[in-house]
Amino acid sequence: MYRIRVFRATQDKESSVLFAEGQDNVLKDFGIEKVTSSDRSWIDDPEVYVFLVESKDGKEIFGGSRIHKKVAGAPLPVENAIGFMDPKIHEMVGKDELLGTGELCGLWNTRQARGTGVSQVLTKASIAKAGVTVANLIGINILWVLCAPYTVKMVERAGFKQITELGENGIFPYPKEDLPATVLRLADADGLTEAEEANKSEILDLRNTPQQSKLESGPKGEMIIDYELIIRDI
Repeated sequence: MYRIRVFRATQDKESSVLFAEGQDNVLKDFGIEKVTSSDRSWIDDPEVYVFLVESKDGKEIFGGSRIHKKVAGAPLPVENAIGFMDPKIHEMVGKDELLGTGELCGLWNTRQARGTGVSQVLTKASIAKAGVTVANLIGINILWVLCAPYTVKMVERAGFKQITELGENGIFPYPKEDLPATVLRLADADGLTEAEEANKSEILDLRNTPQQSKLESGPKGEMIIDYELIIRDI
């Protein structure tokens, strides 16, 4: 049984540090020493929202993700990652800023949770907190993501579209040549008009009922997830 909870990075710095350590360990497993989303300065940013997958007692962490809300003068991690290779990303994110934009980043899970489907439910939980029309949402209309090849289909099912105008058809040699990353964008975080119907239904259910226990199916079978998706002081 897992629990997924969300909080501002500044509301629980101890858990934010545990998130950062977990992400660093996973990156090292893949031979990656550093990526822009692993820069720990986000721990002091009140516009960063952390999603943690934990054991029910909170003593063990199995994965996580973050949403960075774009604020004036502060680039998103995706801008820092690929901006030197294709400066158009700055212009595109700048236009989205007027509508409310952010980035889903830092998605990781431990070896123990690999293959369970945790990444998929974590992604849906994160997208559920974007948007503006329902109370207790982060206030983001447009969401960016820079993801590894094995997660592209997963985010596409949730409504993200590959941005072919950037890089080589949306693909960049990042964080290194043999581990390319793809840039995608969710243009309608509220309506999820491009999401597959099943994904849309599940995301909207989490958005409308942010605190619930749910039986989820993954490649290794079923699991019960306790969702605690109410953000304090928002």
